[in-house]
Amino acid sequence: MTTPNPLTAPEPRRAAARAMLKAVGFSDSDLEKPLIGVANTWIEIGPCNLHLRDLAVHVKDGVRAAGGTPMEFNTVSISDGITMNTEGMKTSLVSREVIADSIELVCRGQLFDAVVCVVGCDKTIPAGAMALARLNIPGLVLYGGTIAPGNYKGKDVTIQDVFEAVGANAAGKMSDAELLALENVACPGAGACGGQYTANTMSTVMEMIGLSPMGFNSVPAMDPQKDQVAYDCGAVVMDLLNRGVKPRDILTRPSFENAIASVAASGGSTNAVLHLLAIAREAGVPLHIDDFQRVSERTPLLADLKPSGRFVASDMHRAGGIRLLAHRLLQGKHLHESAMTVSGKTLGVEAGSAIETPGQEVIAPLDKPLKKTGGLVILRGNLAPEGCVAKISGHERLSHRGPARVFESEEDAMTAVTEKRIKAGDVVVIRYEGPKGGPGMREMLSVTAAIVGEGLGGSVALLTDGRFSGATRGLMAGHVSPEAALGGPIAAVHEGDTIHFDVNQRVLEVEVSDTALRQRLAQWRPPQPRYPTGVFAKYAALVSSASEGAITRPK
Repeated sequence: MTTPNPLTAPEPRRAAARAMLKAVGFSDSDLEKPLIGVANTWIEIGPCNLHLRDLAVHVKDGVRAAGGTPMEFNTVSISDGITMNTEGMKTSLVSREVIADSIELVCRGQLFDAVVCVVGCDKTIPAGAMALARLNIPGLVLYGGTIAPGNYKGKDVTIQDVFEAVGANAAGKMSDAELLALENVACPGAGACGGQYTANTMSTVMEMIGLSPMGFNSVPAMDPQKDQVAYDCGAVVMDLLNRGVKPRDILTRPSFENAIASVAASGGSTNAVLHLLAIAREAGVPLHIDDFQRVSERTPLLADLKPSGRFVASDMHRAGGIRLLAHRLLQGKHLHESAMTVSGKTLGVEAGSAIETPGQEVIAPLDKPLKKTGGLVILRGNLAPEGCVAKISGHERLSHRGPARVFESEEDAMTAVTEKRIKAGDVVVIRYEGPKGGPGMREMLSVTAAIVGEGLGGSVALLTDGRFSGATRGLMAGHVSPEAALGGPIAAVHEGDTIHFDVNQRVLEVEVSDTALRQRLAQWRPPQPRYPTGVFAKYAALVSSASEGAITRPK
């Protein structure tokens, strides 16, 4: 049995606390039970989290049935897809820290005995995991699930298709009426963006790292089964509490390597690098950016998922889900099978019950991978001494050499693309969009999608100290570190400099002598902060390099 919660202990000096909780509707019987926080990231600004208010009801019912007293609270969320290519996108990565801080504050303030984090989008998922690692009280993450695909002219479509259609429209390849017709059907209801973009990548990560029950996250948002798995989370979290199992018991070095392998095998988002580094630092687990290269090199790409593949996350669920992917990887000895999960079973045991749908084509057999190595590549060189991240899913060029087209912001680059000023062979350089310089490290999906839509996806490369969406495809390098605002070499690139990518050699460089580069950087002066006060100023003052997960920490 757990000890009485100090907020509601049955003694006279806690009478005031109990009185206030009774005003909310809690009884003496409720307050004698463990208090379980239900951290809900519901918000009405987009589809990703829209249904979480209803889902949390089932979580709370499950907690009560398992002997706990749930107390729901809310936090914020930012829609990446809606804010893309605007100043608002700068808030996205900042929100990860605010969400983690919010969950931590409420759980510490109310002295919850355990917590279920109900999440639904790109930043809420890692933020929930970061909060659990900080708090280290029994808890788990439940992902609200993927959106169903839309249908346009008889084909499944996702938000990625809309972003790329914007470029096609600008190039005169798609009419305004066709773009509107696609816009109207691409997102048919609640749930997070449908491909193996950042939300579904981090959902996969949560199951593979052990913080989400295996098979729970991949159930689509509007599938009737989602209510049941939400209810079942109540029993899981109460079991964790009764057994005294805490997040840091699960978040071990092997579990992080399993998570990286799942990103590599599923062609997942480059944002997973940023988020896993951040979660590892909160958990006190040593993890370095080069670990992603090492694990990716030994892991085959197995999942044929968008943005580079044919299928969406709901297809993967029907094919056998994350459990089947784990089973494949364990067959090839690409995972640590003894890593524990919140269910109390090892990853190996969980994967052992995988059921493959006959005839499915989403997850390739181990002996016929889509690619022999995973999709994550860490590049270094005189442009990225601390590294940068590219996603190579098997279709991209592996080398590129071309003239730099330098832009000081995403907006300037987007204008150049839509005005047809970017030509085949160019290397688009977007800087001062890093964690500190943005501030907030915006995603460049609008630019990368417009490049593809313009028909230049196979002939133009791009690099930035900002981020990419999980929907980005093509030869693109993000998270270039150190960033321009810190005086990284990307700040010294001049228009017309020759930039060289070589994925096989893991190199990203500007073909300028070391002496010339040093001279340029000696003349460089940091720009004035874009936001001298408020949340952005606080974030810029505290944020670390992208190569360290862009976490905020005291200086």
